[in-house]
Formats: sequence, structure tokens, C-alpha cells
Amino acid sequence: MTATLSHLSRLESEAIHILREAVAEARKPVMLFSAGKDSTVLAHLALRAFFPGRPPFPLLHIDSTWEFRSLLRFRDAFAREHGFKLIVHVNEEGRAVGLNPFDHGDRYTLEMRTEPLKAALDLGGFDIVFGGARRDEEKSRAKERFFSVRAKGHIWEPRQQRPELWNLYNTRLVNNQSARVFPLSNWTEADIWIYALANDIALAPLYFAAERRVVLRDGGLIVIDDAARMPLRANETAEIKTVRFRTLGCWPVTAAVESEATDLRSVVQETLAASASERQGRISDGDDGGSLEQKKREGYF
Repeated sequence: MTATLSHLSRLESEAIHILREAVAEARKPVMLFSAGKDSTVLAHLALRAFFPGRPPFPLLHIDSTWEFRSLLRFRDAFAREHGFKLIVHVNEEGRAVGLNPFDHGDRYTLEMRTEPLKAALDLGGFDIVFGGARRDEEKSRAKERFFSVRAKGHIWEPRQQRPELWNLYNTRLVNNQSARVFPLSNWTEADIWIYALANDIALAPLYFAAERRVVLRDGGLIVIDDAARMPLRANETAEIKTVRFRTLGCWPVTAAVESEATDLRSVVQETLAASASERQGRISDGDDGGSLEQKKREGYF
């Protein structure tokens, strides 16, 4: 008799298959790690995929210098607990001149996230780059294959992407090519939360409701992670609200949501009842998600 896998078991099996397939063909793989929920679940899947050994690749974090401080603590503790080598890359020149999301907008994203990522990948000589992107997040990511071939300069060219019929993947790369590999492509936000709940996966504390100091800006509740670096506008007043995050990015441009969900079970219930996309918390994406399309063409994810 053939056993029937549950929905989550099928997703887990698919992700583990892709991880193993990519590593089998890789010369030097790496896994991007933001310490957000998707990359944390992906790292746990890697631990399962290569158990009892350790995953044969390091974690790479691009520190924009505007990360949530508690997220950085979670990142370091996660890598230490699970025996991952952690590579942290920062654009020190950008830090030195004070590039920030308040004053420099798209230039900040390009020079503190996109260019440092490409520089870190080139410096490490990585050919297979695992990422936690999911197709359900927004329309630009919905175009991705599991194996997304990148040309020289890490540029995404849609006409160069390969068909993936019957779960068969062409992993062959030529000179100057690399591949971003997305094992979570078929997962949804709810799948991530339910999988974390079912497997008792610890996630960053920012995902759970707590009293936090916030300011209403551009229609979103911005948590003041570092008061010394947060210039308030003339009409703004900080206040304490009970909030959590559905998605995490640079703290000045990532909006929280009011919530009473303090554990994974209640977060799952909130997620299943939500009518808005989690990406609405990314103020920097813009209303139509067009900035993400541009970031992909520039080589960010």
C-alpha cells in the first residue's frame, strides 16, 4: 500500500530533495540567512536533509547596518547552536559615509544590500546560493524557478531560465554563471508558520506580540529599534503599542501590525484569518512591488 503524504510532508520532501540535488552538483554552495522566518525554516530543513552530518555550506548574512538588534542576536545564537559557520558581510564604505534608509532611499538599498550581496558571493566564489524566497510573496518572485540561473554580475534574465518538468532540474552552469536555488518556492506564509509550529522551531522574537515603542509613518507602525538613530518628524509622536511583525527587513522601513499573538499557535490563527499580504509590511516595496522586480534584475535575490 502506498502511503499518502500530508501537505506539509510533501513540501518538506520537495525542499529536502532540492537541497540535496543542488549540493550534489555544487562546487561551493552557500545559504543566505536573514534570520527571518523563511530562512530559519530553510536552515532547519537543511539540518534535516544532511543529518546526521552538518549541512556542507555556511550561512551568509548581509548586514545593512539597520537590522533589528534582537534579530542579530537571534542570528548569532542560531548559528552557534546548530554548528553553522556564519559569514557576515557589510559595505563598510557605505557605513562610513552614513548611508541610511531615511535619507538615501533606493541608493541605500542598492549600496547596502544588493551590491554587498554580490560582492560577498564573488568573494566567496559561491556557485549555488540557497534562498528562502517563496512564490506567493509577490508577483516578481512568482516568476522564479526552483533553480534560477544568474548570468555574470548575478543578473536575472528571464529568457535564460530553464524548464523544470516532472521535477527534473538542469543544474549545469558555465563560466560566470551561478544559480539561486529556492527550495521553499511552493510554500505559503501559512505553511511556514504551521511547519514551525508542528516541528517546534524557534523563531525570532519580533514575530510575536509584545509592547514596543512605535511611530505611525507612511501608513505603517514603525518600531523605534534605536531611538538615537530615529529622527522623528514634526507631526510624529512615539507611543507604546502591542505589535508584532509578519515580515522583517531593515527596521526603519518595516511596519509592524497590532496583535495579541504571543505564541506560534496564535500566530497561525492570525495568519489564516488575514486578508492582507505580509509584504504590505515592507514599506520600501512600494504599492505595486515594482522595486522588487528591479532588485532582482540588479541581482539582489
